[in-house]
Amino acid sequence: MLSLRNLRHGITAVSPTVFLPLLVNNGYNATQIFRHQIRVSSSHRPVCEFINSSLINLYLPIVILGMSDGFSRQMHSLSTFGGAILVQARDPAKLSMEIENAIDDNRFNDAWKLFEQHMHMEGFPRKSIVNKLLARFAESIDVQWLEKAYGLVEQAVEESKQNLLEKEPLIYLSFGLAKCGLSVPASTIIRRLIEMELYPPVTAWSAILAHMSQTAPGAYLTAELILEIGYLFQGGRVDPRKKSNAPLIAMKPNTTSVNIALAGCLLFGKTRKAEQLLDMMPHIHIKVDATLLITMAHIYERNGRREELKKLKRHVDEAYSLSDIQFRQFYTCLLQCQLKFGDLESASNMVLKMLWKAKEARNSFAAATLLIQDNCESSTGQFSQKSLNRREPDGLKKNTSIGDCMISYKEFFKDRNFLKLEAEAKELLGALLGKLQTQVELITTDHGILLPTDKIYVKLIKAYLESGKTKELVAFLNKAEKEDSPASNDDSVLVHVINSCISLGWLDQAHDLLDEMRLAGVRTSSSVYASLLKSYCKASRAGEAASLLRDARRAGIQLDSSCYEALIESRVLQKDTHGALHLFKEVKDAKISRASHQEFEMLVKGCSEGGETGLMTKLLREIEDGQTLDSGVHDWNNVIHFFCRKKLMKDAEKALKNMRILGHAPNAQTFHSMVTGYAAIGGKYVEVTELWGEMKALASATSMLFDQELLDSVLYTFVRGGFFVRANEVVDMMEKGNMFIDKYKYRTLFLKYHKTLHKGKAPKFQTEAQLKKREAALSFKKWVGLQ
Repeated sequence: MLSLRNLRHGITAVSPTVFLPLLVNNGYNATQIFRHQIRVSSSHRPVCEFINSSLINLYLPIVILGMSDGFSRQMHSLSTFGGAILVQARDPAKLSMEIENAIDDNRFNDAWKLFEQHMHMEGFPRKSIVNKLLARFAESIDVQWLEKAYGLVEQAVEESKQNLLEKEPLIYLSFGLAKCGLSVPASTIIRRLIEMELYPPVTAWSAILAHMSQTAPGAYLTAELILEIGYLFQGGRVDPRKKSNAPLIAMKPNTTSVNIALAGCLLFGKTRKAEQLLDMMPHIHIKVDATLLITMAHIYERNGRREELKKLKRHVDEAYSLSDIQFRQFYTCLLQCQLKFGDLESASNMVLKMLWKAKEARNSFAAATLLIQDNCESSTGQFSQKSLNRREPDGLKKNTSIGDCMISYKEFFKDRNFLKLEAEAKELLGALLGKLQTQVELITTDHGILLPTDKIYVKLIKAYLESGKTKELVAFLNKAEKEDSPASNDDSVLVHVINSCISLGWLDQAHDLLDEMRLAGVRTSSSVYASLLKSYCKASRAGEAASLLRDARRAGIQLDSSCYEALIESRVLQKDTHGALHLFKEVKDAKISRASHQEFEMLVKGCSEGGETGLMTKLLREIEDGQTLDSGVHDWNNVIHFFCRKKLMKDAEKALKNMRILGHAPNAQTFHSMVTGYAAIGGKYVEVTELWGEMKALASATSMLFDQELLDSVLYTFVRGGFFVRANEVVDMMEKGNMFIDKYKYRTLFLKYHKTLHKGKAPKFQTEAQLKKREAALSFKKWVGLQ
């Protein structure tokens, strides 16, 4: 700031509100004028004026020094007074030094204000200051400064100043953004680095992706990024023999990064996107480790790929490095897939085989050896039972602590191989896998031996009952109880199943189960007959009650007087006086005991109300969920998926037609296979439009919901083909459903295929359809941020 002084030439302090319009009206560019070097008095010393942010607020007077005669005369006419003036000037070099000092002193507010002043005066400061600002803002782990740093990067890209940006500060900034849950800007910076050919090594960007995968949008973006990066290495596009390709090859996805992406997709239900990653893996030669084997099993199970799971079983059985928990996860996936396809025989046989092996182990010398070694953790496998127990309760806390700490930029910069980031990525992967392991409910382990849980019994029983296979159910449960520790007649699994059916009002199924038990020679306690008989009486089903009474007598079971009282009361209500008297006489002659089954009935009632946590309660909850599996849908989906992968779309269309004829309604997975199949062969936009029309009709007529993966694939096809009217419809549906949309991907896609679309003025003459298409394209262009 120059001191106040009087000059010999006439100098006037003019308000900016008067001065700026005058400059513009006389043909001067305001920016150029304030950067112009002005000579003062006879000394002819240069003074460099600039406008800082305070000028925008118009609180400083603008000083006019001696200029050309014509201009000074115009200014003289505005002058009403003379005197002292205030001249503000800054040296850019000094300002840069002040910015650097403010950064070093952690005075971020001052640093940012000085940076803005420099931008107004000279544009971007020198490269070192820009990158120092990015690094220190990222190091703060403060969302406010992270967003400002990201905005600075975007501004540099927009103004074609990418040469000011260095690789390490950008990686560090992306890492900081990902840690704070800002997945979109974090992924954008990775994409910017690739565009600028500043390829980040996989050891660095895998840690960024690991933090991104903690949220649903981040997990989806993680999968997208690996697909985009992996595409660069497909088809021999990169020659590893060329030394110049070394930085690019260092960016190639590895097993850890793929595991991170797959685990994130599984946690947030993006399993079809995960399957796209699995399809890509052979093309970029990803090595499959034990963790990846189990992750693949989860994906195949979720997507109903039964044949792929069967092929995977051989690799799992031969793998020497799998832990007990990983085996447990795989066989849980296999069981769930068998249930999904209604293959109850295979599922039951697997459960029986587990029980047989467990019984054999308990009765053998090997069991003693296992007990001795129980305290020793297995050295094979990535996760032992002990490590899982340690991780499961505090998995989320551990993840939070990882996200809170930030490596200093100095330490980060010294670590040229990004080993600390790689270690953090693996630790975060462990936390993600720990969350997946807690979802395993069908199988447990005891000293390394797989055992079925109540959950698998419940699911099998429900499936048997729904399919009406009571004979097979009784046979299975009888075999299971023989292999497992035998239970009393009142506490057997079959008794719990029958009483669950009675509680649900499924009296016919309960009666069928009792018949099958009697035919199989399984003796049942009188309490079961009593419970069913009283339920028949309450339902006024006297014929079935009488039939059950005969069955009980045939089985040699004596019912107590409370059952006969219920029968007599039922006959009286039906005005069958003769039958009631006959029963009363029978009770009196036989001297039937009045002991009731009140305790048993209270147990049944408590279980039906959720008062117990046993098998019966779990079975009741499972049945009352009301979720029924249509195995036919999964079968047809597999057929359609096979044809679409082989690009045999005519066969896929026939399969879809037959699926509908047989009464199986297509779901989101069916449509996803069809859309991606059409996209793979290209040019089938009309067919996708027809599918979209059917999807809209289904969405409005039924409660069917379409997920993000399906709608994203439809949107991609429409944007690729230039069908922007339809694309906007998909965008509306996704936004109404609060679904994440990767705008960066669609902006890139638009620029790749439709860069020159509707750039000029609109034609004078165009039809209504042409006008509608133009408006839709411009609307989409605005939505992706290109206008």
